[in-house]
Amino acid sequence: MRMKRFFTLAAFAASILAATSHAGRADEYPSKSVTVIVPFAAGGNTDALGRLVAEELDKRLGQRFIVENKPGAGGNIGLGDLARAEPDGYTIGMGTVSSNAINQTLYKTLPYDKEKGFVPLSLIATMPNVLVVNADKLPVNSVQELIELLKKEPGKHTYASSGVGTSIHLAGELLANKAGVTMTHVPYKGSSQAIMDVVAGHVDFMFDNIPTAAQQVKAGKLRALAVTSLDQASLLPDVPTMASVIPEFEATSWHGIFAPPGTPPEIVDKLSKEVQAILHDPAMKAKIEGMGATPVGNTSEEFAQFIDGETAKWAEVIKAANLPLQ
Repeated sequence: MRMKRFFTLAAFAASILAATSHAGRADEYPSKSVTVIVPFAAGGNTDALGRLVAEELDKRLGQRFIVENKPGAGGNIGLGDLARAEPDGYTIGMGTVSSNAINQTLYKTLPYDKEKGFVPLSLIATMPNVLVVNADKLPVNSVQELIELLKKEPGKHTYASSGVGTSIHLAGELLANKAGVTMTHVPYKGSSQAIMDVVAGHVDFMFDNIPTAAQQVKAGKLRALAVTSLDQASLLPDVPTMASVIPEFEATSWHGIFAPPGTPPEIVDKLSKEVQAILHDPAMKAKIEGMGATPVGNTSEEFAQFIDGETAKWAEVIKAANLPLQ
């Protein structure tokens, strides 16, 4: 009985110690600098949003949050490093619709466990794409007119993208799927080269992230037919939505922040709440809206549910398009 009582007390003491240790770890976190992996090149939207949030985390938590760009393989190189990082809160990372939803289906193998994935902290922002056409090549003024032309001349017209499997490419595949049209995909290594070839008339049209495309539209070099968000976009307030012609058509880019699998729940909770507070600050919201994006700042659980829905949606599009797996 004495031995049994001893082990019971020892187990109880151990559980108290573990709980205290975890609580202390969350209270003291962070006690050193934190690395923020951005799995894309510097200068893009993911990098810009990651740096905005990292700068505010610096101020709020009293430690450096240092952005480290690790581009390549559609975000998989940086995410592989994030997955292998010590799950102690001192390495976190950015992710997007491409890297954290589309790639789950597009790639046969990934440099991390698909089942374990990552721990979502918060969705930072969503950003609509916009369908733009070279008006000299395509004399259309609306999505409906474009669909009618594509049906009349199947396979004749071309659309550009920033690469196979990107959200810009899959927005085109979603159009083909929902409208029952066929067109020829012309992939590029990046969005900037793609849109310049649309401006030059080498390609007929494309979906592109709204900040870049809006400049060409306002300069009169391209015609905007529709935005891909369910609501109209602040940068192009007079442009209708795709959903107004094709019900439930939505193809937004999004950017969120993640921790490695196995990160302690109390640290996840602390980081998530800090990021939410940052994104709900009026000054930060204004900065993000100025980029043409919509700030979000949801909970870890809400972000996880959102990712599940996005992964399932794009899996259907990829399979319907019969895209070759990478």
